[in-house]
Amino acid sequence: MGISFRPVWFDSLGAKSSCTLISTPDVTVLIDPGVAIMQPSFPASDVEKLRWKDLGRRAIEMASTEADVVVISHYHYDHYSPTNMDLYKGKIVLAKNPNEYINESQRKRAEEFYSRICEHFGEVKLESILKAPKVRDYPNPLEEIPIARDKDFGDYNKRRKELLEKGLKLFKKRVEMWNSLPKIPELEFDAIKVIYPEGREFSFGRTKLRFTRPLFHGIEFSTLGWVFSTVIEYEGEKLIHSSDLNGPIIEDYAEWVIREDPDVLILDGPMTYMFGYLLSRTNLNRAIKNVVRIIEESDVKLIIYDHHLLREAKFRKNTKEIWDTARRCGKRVVTAAEFLGKTPKVLECSIKKGER
Repeated sequence: MGISFRPVWFDSLGAKSSCTLISTPDVTVLIDPGVAIMQPSFPASDVEKLRWKDLGRRAIEMASTEADVVVISHYHYDHYSPTNMDLYKGKIVLAKNPNEYINESQRKRAEEFYSRICEHFGEVKLESILKAPKVRDYPNPLEEIPIARDKDFGDYNKRRKELLEKGLKLFKKRVEMWNSLPKIPELEFDAIKVIYPEGREFSFGRTKLRFTRPLFHGIEFSTLGWVFSTVIEYEGEKLIHSSDLNGPIIEDYAEWVIREDPDVLILDGPMTYMFGYLLSRTNLNRAIKNVVRIIEESDVKLIIYDHHLLREAKFRKNTKEIWDTARRCGKRVVTAAEFLGKTPKVLECSIKKGER
């Protein structure tokens, strides 16, 4: 393949991440260079969790030395490093726009991140280069996902309508925030260039990098905010890194993947470890059906199915239809650890404890 890739660190290796290094003859791209410790319910000791997080950090640091471009799909710590400026030195950084389609906590993290970049690379204060707020109208995001918007959920329709109305009210409050805050500009200093890539395309020789518009982090109007997905193309080959679509749960996002018809799909799974809290049965079923559709209706050759999903040992049982469909269709669906010839850490730990 003209496109080659390496899972740098993923949840199946023992710490939260979906960091991937992708290379073509023209450019090497590091996507989401962040790592975070596993949650308390993960079946390993704190010592092991900290060791895996440290191993992930070092693997990401090594991978960054190979990269020309660094992509940051959103400002969660398992997707970017807020403090290690060496990761970004000498790079083009294509990062989530901090001025819109962002929640309050990620906006605050972005301000801190860009303050460090300004002081480290430009010896200036971020406050000195902020732009005045600009007021603009934002359309109802449901207009961009008509399949999900109009889907019939039967007995769940009434409750879903209530949730969407509540979500739209929250969205309007966030629009007020975006319109009132000073704008963080794209940045360029001698050793770094920061660009906000949503909805844009970039060429590096014969390689194209395309980025979606902001997408919900999971369900419609997710309180977790927005992300973008990355598409890398080289001479007829295509790889998609989904970032945190959580399944995908939203049917329009699955439809987009099917239309794109990638050779390789790096896909985050649903948060089955949060079942009953941040993940309902309805939304888990949606995520399963969407991946089944992707397997059946696209010519994807390989799906790395990881991140979120590999935080509990029954992940395969809880998404059984997906793995069965892959076998039936002769498609390769594996965790990042399995792609690297390893056993997922959550299974290793559960076997030791006799919990599998």
